[in-house]
Amino acid sequence: MSVTLQLPNVLARLAGGQPRLSVDGATLGEVIDQVSGRFPELAPRLRDEKGEPYPFVTIYLNDDDIRFQGGFGAAVKDGDVVTVVPAVAGG
Repeated sequence: MSVTLQLPNVLARLAGGQPRLSVDGATLGEVIDQVSGRFPELAPRLRDEKGEPYPFVTIYLNDDDIRFQGGFGAAVKDGDVVTVVPAVAGG
């Protein structure tokens, strides 16, 4: 299944400057594994040392937060769009 992974500029620089990646996988976890294998510097920004999503990085599958869809176990299908939104801090 080919899905599109959209990265913010701050993370795209770790993926060779590519803000959109075409990735294969049956689950979101497989998609993250594929991207992590292709871009090892990006891997620790997408998942923690246990391989789980960070609580402060929001990942959307299409327009739905993955925390309500099974996390990295969420099934993906051809044409889905995964969007990574890192936390923004400041005051």
